[in-house]
Amino acid sequence: MTGIMAESVADTTAEEVDAAVAAAAAAAGPWAAMELADRARILHGIADRLDAHADVLIPLAMRETHLAEPRLVGELQRTSFQLRLFAQTVLDGAFLDVRIDTADAEWPMGAPRPDLRRMNIPLGPVLNFAASNFPFAFSVAGGDTASALAAGCPVIVKANPGHPALSLAVGRLVDEAFAECGAPAGTVGLVFGRDAGVQVLTHPAMAAAAFTGSTAGGRALYDLACRRPVPIPFYGELGSINPVFVTAEAARARSAEIAEGLLTAVSSNAGQVCTKPGLVVVPADSAVLSDLVELIRTRPVPTGEMLNDVIAAGFAAAVEQVRKHPNVQVLAGGGPGEALLLATTARTVLADLNELMHEMFGPATLLASYRDTTELLELARAVDGQLTVTVFGDRADDTTRALLTAAAGAAGRMLWNSWPTGLSVTYAQQHGGPYPATTTPATTSVGTAAIARFLRPVAYQSVPDELLPPELRTDNPLGIPRSVNGARPQ
Repeated sequence: MTGIMAESVADTTAEEVDAAVAAAAAAAGPWAAMELADRARILHGIADRLDAHADVLIPLAMRETHLAEPRLVGELQRTSFQLRLFAQTVLDGAFLDVRIDTADAEWPMGAPRPDLRRMNIPLGPVLNFAASNFPFAFSVAGGDTASALAAGCPVIVKANPGHPALSLAVGRLVDEAFAECGAPAGTVGLVFGRDAGVQVLTHPAMAAAAFTGSTAGGRALYDLACRRPVPIPFYGELGSINPVFVTAEAARARSAEIAEGLLTAVSSNAGQVCTKPGLVVVPADSAVLSDLVELIRTRPVPTGEMLNDVIAAGFAAAVEQVRKHPNVQVLAGGGPGEALLLATTARTVLADLNELMHEMFGPATLLASYRDTTELLELARAVDGQLTVTVFGDRADDTTRALLTAAAGAAGRMLWNSWPTGLSVTYAQQHGGPYPATTTPATTSVGTAAIARFLRPVAYQSVPDELLPPELRTDNPLGIPRSVNGARPQ
């Protein structure tokens, strides 16, 4: 691990890309066939190496991303944790979703039922476009890589240009873990440069791709994936404003608490997280707005630095688009190291959704005041696809029920009286949503369910037992949880 900080990283050549894809394609069969226990052991090995080299990785990440040490320490812990969680998911075997229907001559549909046995198998080589704002958790050894490897798919990571040296360092640790366990060479590859990423995406050997980044960049890559002679799944997380709706009752009871929580959510990590609330809808006669102004005046929350010049420029352009609207005013902040709070009305947003429902990836948010419940619900129902929708309320009445119904139609995760910026890696987590939040709303990029993106089902009909994969044989030699004739898996 010595000497990495001084090392420059050149773009991967076309010949090197072809070699990486060929290696991944060659590794696909052996990696998919590897014993589940060995696959889990390698995921543990990657996690162990990340933890063991934290003293090198954290300073490197700080230098390249400007993120604070406490944030990076927590993120590295999350990254190694999710690798181990996916290792446990592999060992459990339930992700294979084994279903067995034995032959039944009396099947009620009017014809005999044949013996059918179904299970999930890996898709094949996966391309992971690493994100800039999570240099560990959504990068080389992050959740997309972990879930694809857990599914049995080789991975080629297109490194993010915001942290190339860190990407190289983590890539070497991953290589060490694979070499130690005797895993197939080429199971994980790493490429640098925009052209290299496009070349991998359009290569006929690739079976799927995952992306976290801007709406414009993600949509362009999604279109490329769809235009291939053989289209492939493209799991893109693109953009989200994560609207927050505050009922009149909640504003009256907890305006100061809501204001403080909002300012923290917008300021943390300089607002550079995909779940930052970018639109907050509050009653026109509430104290939330004045409480926010007072907070910034008397006790501002530092925002930290932007990740890089490209993201800073994109943030400035997005803020300008919203700020130039004639009915939008600066409420507070916007100075060096301060969050920017913009203000308008719900009616203004409804009249100009395309201009004002716009992600500002950085420490800024738009507060829209509503006059009555009709305006509140109209705006809630006008929201397009989001990663999250939050409701702050104090009682179960028709308004809160209608808000939650609207949230379920627009978002992958609905929150009640809590801020969306905390994203736990769990079994039940959902990090996705209708377009434009993601390209595939039925999937998640966080939590153990993310493994499903890189699997496809295959059914075997009337195949002799000795020719079936071990997971489908009658004696179940691997002890995989299975549903037999519609019964719950056991």
